Amino acid sequence: MPLETTDSSAKAHNHILTQSLMERTEVRGTRAPVTFFDRLINLIEWWSVLLLVLMVLVVILGVFFRYVLNAALVWYDEFASYLLVWLTFYGAVVASYRRRHIGFDLLINRLLPETRRFTEFMAEFLVLGFQIVLFYYGWLLTQKMGDETAVSLVWVKASWIYSVLPITGGLMLVISLRRLAKIVSAKKIRTGDEVAWSGSSSE
Repeated sequence: MPLETTDSSAKAHNHILTQSLMERTEVRGTRAPVTFFDRLINLIEWWSVLLLVLMVLVVILGVFFRYVLNAALVWYDEFASYLLVWLTFYGAVVASYRRRHIGFDLLINRLLPETRRFTEFMAEFLVLGFQIVLFYYGWLLTQKMGDETAVSLVWVKASWIYSVLPITGGLMLVISLRRLAKIVSAKKIRTGDEVAWSGSSSE
């Protein structure tokens, strides 16, 4: 009787490993359908590229006027710094969606599946807390700026500049919520498969 129990447990374990390998093979071999959020992230990525190009052009223009024409532009450095801020935050959205932020993959991949899933959940949950703060206080700061303008660009409202905080914070907030939902749903599916297999083995 103990031998049969051990044999069924080994079969269940092998079944779970085989199913996990098949799932990974299917994910790598097939391409997921493009969603609205995928298109939105692609659009933000191109927007980030445009910000980068524009920032480089502004800096080159400022250097040219300062050292070639000997007529410095008073607004170029401030404008370039704002572009850099926007580039950083919108780029962070793309990096968050594509999982390109700094991580410890070597350490995470050595963990057991359940431990790895729990670690990923807790890490994403902590990131979610930061994004809530970014969205909430970014929104308050944007509202507080009101009709204030930039120092050298009087036609640029400060609220336009700071609007990047609630916008990108909200986008990354949605990304984290989607990722947490996937982690939880994957755990439920795997638990259901394990129960179904153990039930069929006992029969």
